[in-house]
Order: sequence, then structure tokens, then C-alpha cells
Amino acid sequence: MPHTKIVNTMMEGDFFSQWLGIKILELKPGSCKLTLTVRKDMLNGFGIAHGGITYSLADSALAFASNSKGRKSVSIETSISHLVSLKENDELIAEAFCETETEKLGHYKVNLFLKSDPTKIVALFKGIVYKTSKDW
Repeated sequence: MPHTKIVNTMMEGDFFSQWLGIKILELKPGSCKLTLTVRKDMLNGFGIAHGGITYSLADSALAFASNSKGRKSVSIETSISHLVSLKENDELIAEAFCETETEKLGHYKVNLFLKSDPTKIVALFKGIVYKTSKDW
């Protein structure tokens, strides 16, 4: 199955990513670029984006990038570093790519930055996926 069809199939059933307002900007086998805009209902008690928003955007990017290679893959370890606080209406971009892989594991990085300033990294995410024996 082509990588775009895989990710579109995943997105159709991914109601959380839809609720977040995630849009797919670019897809290649093993990488993807997503975007979302921080909404008022995504803010925490400090008036900044809840950390779960950037984490969820990055997690979706990891899922789409790793599965786009054709094998059903699931995360087994992830972490994020939040570098910059985000406000309502900030437009984020998450860019996921495969750093290294073996037959069963893939190591991915996701850089999150502001659409208005692609040089300003707001969060760094890394994830390891387990590649199952099932193809899409």
C-alpha cells in the first residue's frame, strides 16, 4: 500500500488527531510533516499550551512517519523536551524522520517549531517504534 494511502487510512480512524486539528503537510516513506494551531481549549492554567498538545502532535507525527514505510509499527518508548512555551493561535509544525532502524525497531526524531519562524525549535521529541510483522 502506498505511504499516502496508509497515512490517510490511519488519519480517517484517528479521532484524537482530528480533534486536535492536525493537518498533513508532507509525506514521504519514513518521514512526515504535520501542523496544528493552538486553540484556547488547549491552554493550561498558566495560559500556555498544555504540554500534552505538543506531545500529541509529535506522537502523531511519529506514528504516521513510522507506519508510512508499510509495516504496522507501534511506539514502545517516547520522550519530549519542551523548550519554548506556546500561546493561543501559535501555528506549530512537527517534522518527523527516521534516524536509524533495524528489522524490528525504528528510532525517530520529531522537531517541533513555529510556522512563523522555522528556526525556532519549541520542542524536541524522540521515539522508538516496534515494527510488527504485519504489513498495511
